[in-house]
Amino acid sequence: MATKTINLTEGAYARLQALKREGESFSEVVDRLTGKFALLELVGILDEKAAGRLRAAKRDFGKRLRKGVEAKAGGVA
Repeated sequence: MATKTINLTEGAYARLQALKREGESFSEVVDRLTGKFALLELVGILDEKAAGRLRAAKRDFGKRLRKGVEAKAGGVA
């Protein structure tokens, strides 16, 4: 496999290194952060409290959206 050399500022390197998982190469970090991901990778990312807040916000948004659509539709049948 061909390789390329890149230059990073100290700050960019430190941020990339902080994102690096145990046993992961820097190439793998870049691939993980810039590539497509599976929704299953998001499982467990939120604790139960945060997940509850997200569910409530989604529910409230849906209610507001429906009300807005109904108001704009008016008496259209």
